[in-house]
Amino acid sequence: MVQWNRVTRREVLRAIREYDRLGAEKFFSEHGFAPTTTYEMVWDGRRYPPKAILGTAFELATGKRLASGDFEGGKTGAVKVLTELGFSIEHKF
Repeated sequence: MVQWNRVTRREVLRAIREYDRLGAEKFFSEHGFAPTTTYEMVWDGRRYPPKAILGTAFELATGKRLASGDFEGGKTGAVKVLTELGFSIEHKF
């Protein structure tokens, strides 16, 4: 089980900046994730893939890379963790 307590808002914001810097396609390629299918994280008027952002934030916090299959992305996974950190999550249009 992944220990999410090592991830703070700081790492999530760093992951968001990395996503913005690289663009979606390169971000997914470099960090091993895919576009979101159900939920989107909303930050500063932009939409982000919650699972990819959280997985990258975990890597920034711990130095350990997670594969997409290592954790859930939905309500009991990335969405829950990001909501607890104060981020807004919405259903994808």
